Amino acid sequence: QVQLVESGGDLVQAGGSLRLSCAASGSIFRINTMGWHRQAPGKQRELVAAIISSGVTNYADSVKGRFTISRDNTKNTVYLQMNSLKPEDTAVYYCNAEVLTMYWGRPVPADYWGQGTQVTVSS
Repeated sequence: QVQLVESGGDLVQAGGSLRLSCAASGSIFRINTMGWHRQAPGKQRELVAAIISSGVTNYADSVKGRFTISRDNTKNTVYLQMNSLKPEDTAVYYCNAEVLTMYWGRPVPADYWGQGTQVTVSS
């Protein structure tokens, strides 16, 4: 029904920048929240950043001031601009979206995840 396609993960040196993109497609009436999570080896998946429809954003303390999340509602796409990258940022980054799909005039919410994209920051 809904697919999230991520791109932008790469190997980068500490202090460098990357821009992740996630485009949603399929049976979409509205996307309430889009965000990015990450999971490093041996660690739990954690929220990195999220943005709701109004544009209000939330960031993990560890990335605040370095990462910027944004969205283009006309393209159903969310971005994560990552600057001043640190080795601690190395992880698989997953796109997440809360999507509303209309079934007989009724909005039905569902949570979708991308396949993940690897970000590796070398020291």
